[in-house]
Amino acid sequence: MKKLMWLLAALPAGVALAADKQLTEQEMHQLAAKTEVWQPVPALVSAPQGAVPSDAIALLGADLSQWQSVKGGRADWSLKDGVLQVKPGTGDIQTKQSFCDIQLHLEWKADSDRMDKEGQLRNNSGIFLQSMYEIQVLDSYNNPTYPNGQAGSVYKQSIPLVNATRPTGQWQQYDIIYKAPRFDGEKRLSPGYVTVLHNGVLVQNHTEITGTTEWIGPPQVKAHGCLPLKLQDHGDAVSFRNIWLRKLD
Repeated sequence: MKKLMWLLAALPAGVALAADKQLTEQEMHQLAAKTEVWQPVPALVSAPQGAVPSDAIALLGADLSQWQSVKGGRADWSLKDGVLQVKPGTGDIQTKQSFCDIQLHLEWKADSDRMDKEGQLRNNSGIFLQSMYEIQVLDSYNNPTYPNGQAGSVYKQSIPLVNATRPTGQWQQYDIIYKAPRFDGEKRLSPGYVTVLHNGVLVQNHTEITGTTEWIGPPQVKAHGCLPLKLQDHGDAVSFRNIWLRKLD
């Protein structure tokens, strides 16, 4: 009887069934088929453990051909054995391609050469989504600073839910899901949103990005389309590796 009552509750609106009717297996399958959706069929993506998904763009290879200086010309950071390192004083770098909605994977490391510094001066860098919205990179292991500026923050906007930073000198991992803001001319129709996992731990949960991430002053809303991904030269030799992204739009 319980099974029959469950089937009655599961019937689509407008479909009636007598309480004393016994359903055959064929009839149950016919009812179940009414809520099956067969199109579209998701594309096949291979995702080997520890490797780049087959539909992703690998942004680090044998050279820096996918990157350029924000000042124009080639990216002047160092790249050796798949590890990209900031060359302090050369400036920020950005991808040659522009992006909107993305899934981004990136690993970074703060070495112990700046342990004499504190707060924002200890291995600082940043990942700028669409060149405007910074997810902070900072050695936040036993290194107090203002919480909306520590690792995993949307800089000066959103404090991370927890501090998941590994000890200095170990590789850190960011997995970022980003939905870009939408504009109609100069009018913003919807803000951007970001979800960040730091070393597999959720630190930003579909966080609204209120505008540009400013060091001084409040966020600004500036209309734009797809833009490059930018990495920051903040004067520290922070390292990056295994950078890839998937377009979601």
